[in-house]
Amino acid sequence: MPAPINPFKAALAAGKPQIGLWLGLANPITADLCANAGFDWLLIDGEHAPNDIPTILAQAQAIGDRSHVIVRPPLGEVHRIKQILDLGVQTVLVPMIETEAQAAEMARAMLYPPQGVRGVGAALARASNFGTTPAYLATANAQTCLLLQIESRAGLAQLDAIAATPGVDGVFIGPADLAADMGYLGNPAAAEVQAAVEAALKRTMSHGKAAGILTSDRALAQRYLDLGARFVAVGSDVGLLSGASAGLRGAFGGLTEKAAITGY
Repeated sequence: MPAPINPFKAALAAGKPQIGLWLGLANPITADLCANAGFDWLLIDGEHAPNDIPTILAQAQAIGDRSHVIVRPPLGEVHRIKQILDLGVQTVLVPMIETEAQAAEMARAMLYPPQGVRGVGAALARASNFGTTPAYLATANAQTCLLLQIESRAGLAQLDAIAATPGVDGVFIGPADLAADMGYLGNPAAAEVQAAVEAALKRTMSHGKAAGILTSDRALAQRYLDLGARFVAVGSDVGLLSGASAGLRGAFGGLTEKAAITGY
């Protein structure tokens, strides 16, 4: 029995748009609930949400195969990617990538030798059903999917080399950090930022790689899809709960206005 087919990777290769949701509440019950909504993918955030390996595992188990699980670690660290893959997660989104060397290191981290440097410990791992998937080691490399997040001017300057790196399946543009780096902290909708975002999506696609992004603005999400973006997150569990709870309270008057902070 081989490693499971990665449906997200297959869909990107086929040019099929994949709509996702960010999970930041670090809770398996929330993940379980969101898995019923029909999103193509759910991203468990380990960069800005209070997640670690055990909480990521609990959420991945709760989601099951109802939606494709993607994990974003805090940083691009080889040992952390190894742990995430051993959980049975096949797709990883690595933040703060700025160089071709970083991209190549992350690509190697996703693969077993001789193509990469992923440590071999599948007999202890959920990824191989704890050693009961006989062909896991021989087939796992073909099913891992690496997404790299570019979110700075330095990263944009190296985007072509990063996107062209073998083993990179897609490039995700992070508008919040990019806006901050460009001098528009808290304002990713600024015209200069959006121009840079759209240019980056097009440059990514020019290398035959899938382009991705996150926005809770539905019209903007549709624009990115129309431009050819293939994996687009359209909100977060935090945003959905916050917005719905405030809206419900506001329907009965007396709501104190609060400023919303957008950024992932």
